[in-house]
Amino acid sequence: MSKVVIIGCGNVGMAYAYSLVNRNTRVKELVLIDLNKEKVEGEALDLMHAQSLGPCNINIYAGNYQDCDDADIICITAGRNQEIGETRLDLIQKNTLVFKSIISEINKTKFKGIFLIATNPLDVMTNITQILSGVDKNRVVGSGTLLDSARLRYLVSNLTGINPKSIHGYVIGEHGDSEFIPFKNMQIGLNKASEYLTENDMSKITYDVRNSAYEIINKKGNTCYGIGICLARLTNAILDDSKKIFTVSCYNEKYKMYIGEPAILGKNGIEKVLNLDLCDEDKFKFENCVNAISQAIKSISHLL
Repeated sequence: MSKVVIIGCGNVGMAYAYSLVNRNTRVKELVLIDLNKEKVEGEALDLMHAQSLGPCNINIYAGNYQDCDDADIICITAGRNQEIGETRLDLIQKNTLVFKSIISEINKTKFKGIFLIATNPLDVMTNITQILSGVDKNRVVGSGTLLDSARLRYLVSNLTGINPKSIHGYVIGEHGDSEFIPFKNMQIGLNKASEYLTENDMSKITYDVRNSAYEIINKKGNTCYGIGICLARLTNAILDDSKKIFTVSCYNEKYKMYIGEPAILGKNGIEKVLNLDLCDEDKFKFENCVNAISQAIKSISHLL
């Protein structure tokens, strides 16, 4: 039996839970933890009522930190949401304090599974999780630039008319304003991206990917469905020991930090980080991402 605990049952946490209910999954037990206990009891009931219409049967209930003892995955989505006009990095101090409280409670349990992180600023919070928990670095996985990469494929597909599953490219680096697309490493089918996209196309796609979250937040107040599906995909990849490649926030040995890169996921979390052969221009962009994350971590080092 595979057990997942979600800590933080707001829009993102519940979009994740709903995505699990709507797909075939090895998850058999799903525990919801939130400060608003009455709300999560209602959320659990609402999801349980849908079980007979879904593809699998999951025992869903509101729980507490003791439920982390035998969990396979703890997904943390708790924290303050990004508001209109804010960057992801604006959230850093408040969400650091939230994580200190959460992880101190988890550390009191017998949890030996995988941390899956979705709270912004994503790469910073993934780093903080490993620092505060002290677990092996492969056991902490951030959602990274997986959603950004999905947005990239959608935009390229929309422009070229080619199915997004035939578009092989990644957004890497910080899940934030310094993220970038190494177009020279991107393929559409077996062809180079440059055979389909002009320089202007690439510039516009880069802008649109970076600003997608801001646009959605300005229009509806939050983003949740895309990241919910991403978290469900990552959960199944871990529980299925799939060895699939995702752009997640994983530990980079060279820079000694978590940052968005393609990695192989399996039952142990990060099985292997795949270092892309970047051109000099993209290496410079990656360094910018490293610096952005590093400075953010330094800004809250006094809180750790």
